[in-house]
Formats: sequence, C-alpha cells, structure tokens
Amino acid sequence: MLKKKLFYSLIILVFTGTIMAQDDVQVNGPGAGNPILPGWFADPTIKKFGDIYYIYATTDNEMLASGAPTVWYSKDLKNWYNYIMEIPSFSAKSITNFWAPDIIEGDNGKYYLYFGNCEIGCNIYGYVSDSPVGPWTKLSENDVPVISNGYPREGFPSLDAQFFKDADGKIYGYWGTWVHYNGGYAVGELDKNTMSEMKNSVNIPLEQTPAPFEAAYMMKKGSKYILMYSGASCHDETYNVRYSYSNSPYGPFTPGKNNPILSTNEDQSVHGPGHHSVLQEKDDYYIVYHKHDYPMTRGGLARQVCIDKMIFENDSTIQKVIPANQGIEKLIQSEVPENIAFKAKTTASSFYHLKSTQYNYEYKPSFATDDNNATMWKAADNTTPQYLIVDLGSEKKIKRIMTQFEFASYYYQYKLEYSLNEKNWNMYADKSRNQTAGSPMIDDNDVTARYIKLTVLAAEKTGLYPAVWNIKVYSSLFDIPLHLKNKPSVKVPAEKSSKKMIVDLNAKSFSNLSSASFLNKGSIGGIFEKSGDISLEELNGIKAFNFKKGALTLNKPVPKSLAWNGSYTAAVWVKNPEIANEGEILVSWCDRQALGLANSYNALAYNSGNYGAGVHLDGHFDMRYKKVPEAGKWHHIVLTFDGVVEKVYVDGILDNSQNMLLSSAIDKAKIIIGASDAGEYFSGYIASVQMYDYALTQEDLQKLMKETKPKEK
Repeated sequence: MLKKKLFYSLIILVFTGTIMAQDDVQVNGPGAGNPILPGWFADPTIKKFGDIYYIYATTDNEMLASGAPTVWYSKDLKNWYNYIMEIPSFSAKSITNFWAPDIIEGDNGKYYLYFGNCEIGCNIYGYVSDSPVGPWTKLSENDVPVISNGYPREGFPSLDAQFFKDADGKIYGYWGTWVHYNGGYAVGELDKNTMSEMKNSVNIPLEQTPAPFEAAYMMKKGSKYILMYSGASCHDETYNVRYSYSNSPYGPFTPGKNNPILSTNEDQSVHGPGHHSVLQEKDDYYIVYHKHDYPMTRGGLARQVCIDKMIFENDSTIQKVIPANQGIEKLIQSEVPENIAFKAKTTASSFYHLKSTQYNYEYKPSFATDDNNATMWKAADNTTPQYLIVDLGSEKKIKRIMTQFEFASYYYQYKLEYSLNEKNWNMYADKSRNQTAGSPMIDDNDVTARYIKLTVLAAEKTGLYPAVWNIKVYSSLFDIPLHLKNKPSVKVPAEKSSKKMIVDLNAKSFSNLSSASFLNKGSIGGIFEKSGDISLEELNGIKAFNFKKGALTLNKPVPKSLAWNGSYTAAVWVKNPEIANEGEILVSWCDRQALGLANSYNALAYNSGNYGAGVHLDGHFDMRYKKVPEAGKWHHIVLTFDGVVEKVYVDGILDNSQNMLLSSAIDKAKIIIGASDAGEYFSGYIASVQMYDYALTQEDLQKLMKETKPKEK
C-alpha cells in the first residue's frame, strides 16, 4: 500500500509540472516529442518504404484493444497521418482483433502484413498487397493461419509475431505470448514461396530469455542476432524490454547485459514501456515502443507510441535506454510550415476535471494548442455541442486547419468558424454531416482571422467526448504524403443520453409475486419478467424481493445510449446476508457472448472478489470494493460511469474508482436484476433498483439515497 501511495504521489507531481522529465521537458509541457502519435495505439512496428515511414500498431483503448486496423505514415517522423486499412474479414465471421501487426516486403515487391487474432483461436493471419497501406488480400481464402494456435507445440498461443529477413534472404518468424508459462518463445522459417507457411519451428528454452512475457523482436547487429522481448506484465509499471543474443537465428541465446534496457523511469513519466520495434537510420538505432497513458486507464489498455534513441556498446551489448519526453532530435528537415496556433490562448465551453480516488487532473483547453500528444482538451461531459476557441493573438492568414480528435478511427461531426472580433463568426469548414474518420482532419480555406472556433456536434460512437489532442493552424498549404482518405462510415451518429431514469423498480409498489411480471416505471417502460426462485417478503416493515436463485428480466431492449462507452448509473438498495467471493450480480445490462474475448461486460456486483463492484472481464479490468459493505445490513450501492471514470459508492460515500473506456455490447442484451446472462445469481434482498443513462453526481445520488431509503418499522 505504501508503495502504491508513493507511486501516485510521484506521478501526480510529474503531471502538475513539479518534476521535470528527461532533458528538462515536462511530460505535459508544450512541444514534448513523445508520444509521437496523437491517439491510443500499442505494439508498434515501424518501417521505412521509400521515403515514407510507416507505423503499424494495435488500435487501443477499446476493450482488449479491438479497434480498426490502421496505419500511420510520415515523411519527417514528426507529422503523422492515419489511415484505416481495408482488411478482408474471415469467411465465418467478422473480426475485431488486429493485434500486434508486422509487415515485410517480399522479393516480388509485394507487401505482406501479419496480424494476431484471438476470436477464432489465437492465430497469426496473413495478407498481401501491392502497397504498404493496402487494400489487402488474404493469403488464405479458407482462413488458414500462417501460424496457428498450438504451433510449434500443443497449447502454445500464437500471437505477437515479428519477422526478420537475414542477409541470405531467409525470413524467420518469432512469436509467443504469456511465454513464462508456455515454454518459451517460438522461432521458425517462413516459406518464401508462399509467405504463408512456417517450417522448422521450435521453442526457445525459457532460460535463454529470462523473465519473458511477450513481444519478441529480432534484429541483427554485425554478426550477432539480437532477440529483444518484453517482460513482466503489460498491465502495470513492471512492463519492460529485455534482450538476448546469439550467433544464429535459432540460438542458443545468451542473456544480454544491462537488462532490462527499457523500463518505467524514475519519475514515472514513462510508465510500463514495452512491445517495441527498432528503426535503423544509417548507423543510429531508435526504439519505438508504447507506454501507458496518464491518468492511467485500468488494465493499461490506453497506450501511446514513443520513440527514443537506442545505443549499442558493441554488437552484443545494448545500453540502457533513457526515455525522454523531449523525444529524439530532428532527423529529417520537415516541409511542414510553422503551426501558428502553437501556444495560442484558448477558451472552451467546458473542460473535464477528473476527480477520483486516484487522480485530480484537468483536461485543459490549453492542451489543444500545446503540440503535445500526451495531453488533450476534453469537454466536461460527453454531451454536445461543445466548443473550443483559439486566439491567434492578431489577424493572420489561415489556409489550413488540422484537427486531431481523440479517436482517429471514428468520425466526429463538427464545424470550424473564424472571426476577427470573437463576436461575428463566419463558416470556415462545415463538417456537421461528416461521416469520415481521420487524424488529422484537414480543412482548407483562405481567410484572414484572429479567432478560430471548433464546435463538436456529434460522434460516431456512443459516449465519445468532444476531445482534441491538437488543433494546428497554418498560413500556407503544404504537401500531404500519399493523399489517402478513409471511406465514409455507413453508421449514423451515436445515440445521445436521454438524461432520464430509465429503470425504476421498487418492491413496495407490489403486494405479492403472484404475477410473473412487474411494471418498470422508468422512462423506457416495459415489464420485468420473473424467473427462478424469487419471493416478496417484509423485513421489519421493509418490503423487498428475496432472491434465492432467480432473476427479473426487462422485456425491453437495452437503450442504445448505454452502448459502447455510454454513461450510466445503477443504484440498488440491498441487504446481503452472506457475501460470497464471486458472482452475486445485482444488475447487469450487457451481452457477454456478443464479442467473445473482446467483449466488455457491464454489471454491478456485491461480492468480496476482484469484481466485487464493477464487472467487465477479469481481474485486470474489474473494480472491487476497497471496503466490502457489511453483510446483513441495508446498503445503498451505486455504480456510475461518466465515460471516463467508473465509481462505486456505498451509502453515499465514494468507495473506489477507476479510469475506463468501455465497449459495451448491448444488441442482444437484457437488463437483468439479480443475475447475469450467464447466471451468477445474487442471494439476498433487494428493495429497489434505479438506472439512468448518465452518471449521477455524488450530490444527486445522495439525494436519491434519501428519497428511496426503505424505512423500518
């Protein structure tokens, strides 16, 4: 506990600017060079084809990193552009996992892209294209993996594949995750004729790569084969990068000196770095990796890509990497002109102030003009419209505005206006009906103005906040590499919160349980249908449902406002005679089977285990009670989520909280009281249940607690 408190104290100091990061650049200060990408991306593979750099990465900050397959490209390693690649789906089902990509150029001039996927086993699948950005064609029309689960030995999970082309033209693959209890990384040779089959594959003995976890990466320095990999846990600050070396692609490997060479730094400004690749520029080497966000999202699944210099002492020895918020020195002269909005004054309709049991942090409007990908302006809540005004200080020529919204692969609807006096506004760009995602969004015009006003009107996904990493303004036009543009989405803008109580069920409203259904007095209406063993009882004058092994299921669909990252409140007056270590679901509203491994399951529970309060997937993402409510007493338990922070309150007092971004699957879900869609029955008494499609404040829920409190005689 002392260690955890010390960690939070240090990190808060860092992000309020009282501790200086490497090279005397604050992690949240203007112009910080790391992270290099404006968004949530992990497991980066960096390549250079021609004069363009590409970063292929896992799209993060969706449950279990199940975002779109995208690529970033740049000519100067500073200004990056995002593109959603066209990847054909499996014949049997659509896929959402595009994990840890790698790409190699074949001898035939074609490009071969490889992704991990765990929706149909944990396999590596391959694709081919004439271009580094696609469109892509499957290497196997029958969806046969390039590297299948259980290869090269039974039970081995085939993920995190990276390929290495040796000087003799042979291509070797290295893969494996959770290898510390799966027998070590695997290595094999890729068949160059098909580019879709492995041969001569074996496991590398564990002792040759001490303290491993995942993400093997092979490179060559002189005559030495350097097998780099990530160790410890990707979910917390222990994640790191290590290496071993050999005279052969197959080993045996000798653990290198200075391990781990990259790890969480002293001031915690680089937290949980790992799963990397390496860029070689002449005789210099650069390590490209991901680190956790701040404030940190639960489970470490909101990651960002960084780059730092990596130095070899000799062919088999890597120095410890010194991670720097400054980033690397400019390697290439950029053709992009001055951003005249850099450090410009800003105002906004609102901004989000995160207050929780872990953090006190503000998403300030000024973060939108600081040219720092670690910071963003975020509105106070996920309602729209919300606006941001940039004051350029004087009248200036404006020909291009580039806006980097929080999520690169989902569209935002917005408008840009300009003004000379901040009173009379003219339209610069009307994207109020936009359905095309992109980062940055590029809007060109030719005007003179002092003020720019961005108004965010709607978003593609439920619960997305109006939020901007950076807004950049230019007085002249310049070339955009590749000129790629995403296809418009066919999905209409997301449902917005009704700001209403959607469920209201109170036992005192019913005289008996002779009926099999009970009216929901909340705004969505419907009836709760009884199943299993439930009785209506009176305890010291308090009427309550006694759940033994039963459930009340609403016959109405779950509102679309609760989909994906939608905000919510679930409040229950409950008395639990005996608290179990698991199960004991009070309310659930998500289809656990909808997305398989990628599903985020939402429920309020009352148990003493890891998911005693907020239930989502497993111990890495669930939220337990800090202090489990006492058994045998009436408690008002409330779970809220505002789109950023999930909180659980017990009797009006905040008990625990965590940063989250959900991916709720509700299409086939039901609102269930007393159980989940997989059972996990609650056994005890429930007097009332209220649900809202927005997050109540502590003041609001305390008022609700008083209004609904069951009164004993």
